[in-house]
Amino acid sequence: MPQSAHRQSAELHNLAAHAHTAAAAAHGKGDHLTAHELSKKARELSENAHKHTEQLAEEKEKGGKA
Repeated sequence: MPQSAHRQSAELHNLAAHAHTAAAAAHGKGDHLTAHELSKKARELSENAHKHTEQLAEEKEKGGKA
């Protein structure tokens, strides 16, 4: 798997992690509306990162370029 594919996957996971952290911080400050919106965004980013990683794994199993 080319390094760029690894980097892209890692960046997607990092974006999701950052969104989760921001949501937790907003919740800790009592800003529940913002925390809810950030949690929704974090979930979306997490799902996107997961799908991307699965796609790369499937391509690797099939012997394709990732």
